[in-house]
Amino acid sequence: MPYLAIVLFLPWFGLLGSLFWLFPRQPRHRRRRLFDGAALAVAFALSVAGMLWGYRLGAADAGTGAIWKQVLATLVAYGAFLMVMTLAVPLRAWWLARR
Repeated sequence: MPYLAIVLFLPWFGLLGSLFWLFPRQPRHRRRRLFDGAALAVAFALSVAGMLWGYRLGAADAGTGAIWKQVLATLVAYGAFLMVMTLAVPLRAWWLARR
C-alpha cells in the first residue's frame, strides 16, 4: 500500500494548496493563476515521487518494522510538498513583481 501517505495527506495538501491559491487576494490575473496552478502541480508531483521513493527506501531496509516504510513515505511526501510551497511563495512575489 505505497499510496497510503497520499491518501492520508490529501485533505491537508488540499487545505495548504487552497491557502496558497487564495492568499494574497490581489493581484488575481491570468499570470498568477498559471503560476499557482503550476506550483501546486509540481508540489503534488514531487510529493507523489517522494512518497514512492520513501516507501521503496523503507521497504528495502529489512531491519525495521512494518510501519516504517509508511512513516518514511509520509515524511518524504510531506517534506517535498512543503519544500515546493515554501519556495513558491517568495518566487511568486518576485515573478509577479517583474511584470
